[in-house]
Amino acid sequence: MDNANLPALFSLQGKVALVTGATSGIGRRQATVLASAGASIVAVARRRTELDSLCDDISGAGGNCTAIEADLLEADCDALAAQACEAFGQVDVLCNTAGINLREPAADITRASWERTLWLNLSVPFFLARALEPQMRERGGGRVINIASLQSERAFANSMAYGASKGGVAQLTRAMAESWSANGVCCNAIAPGFFPTELTAAVFANDEISKRNAGQTAIGRNGDLADLDGVTIFLASAASSYITGQIIYVDGGFTAK
Repeated sequence: MDNANLPALFSLQGKVALVTGATSGIGRRQATVLASAGASIVAVARRRTELDSLCDDISGAGGNCTAIEADLLEADCDALAAQACEAFGQVDVLCNTAGINLREPAADITRASWERTLWLNLSVPFFLARALEPQMRERGGGRVINIASLQSERAFANSMAYGASKGGVAQLTRAMAESWSANGVCCNAIAPGFFPTELTAAVFANDEISKRNAGQTAIGRNGDLADLDGVTIFLASAASSYITGQIIYVDGGFTAK
């Protein structure tokens, strides 16, 4: 391959990416890096102030961003998908990044907390992707990037509902790929290791636990959000056109040990 073609392979110029959970952590990082690769961003989250801050940052760097304030526990996914497509005329990349981990012992899980976790982590990604897939297919393809977890493969304490939801995300990703990839819609998942986000703030605040987690990786450190930039652009771009149904662990080698 001519090396001159490499920038185009990873370019997202002319593409539109919808990112849920876009105001913090992994979601905010994904929105920012996808914009840096040329994508216009539709940022979805609950907090208006943080949404405006994200759009200001992206616009200030020369990108395009529009915000949709929505609580995904209550939102109609079909209506949300339609609203997202109106912003820039299409959605080419869907990052299903919003999530919740209540860290409840099994005895404390209620029907309400179980259903809340499963709905946000597993059901919303399906219904939102299903709503957006037809317009991706009509234009020749698109990308769905789900967020799996170490708990898609391993069991952690006090995370039964979360682990069930993330195990489901792994299989959902494969099922999406089986159903939609023949039409050019590639569906993959990123499974992060230990990264500093709002969901993991309590873990990183405990120096002993943080060091223990780092020691369980092959690399010997916890993740930095910048470590997710490459895989996000890769899965969103033409560079991954023959990759679908995969769960890519970005975990410093935690699952290799």
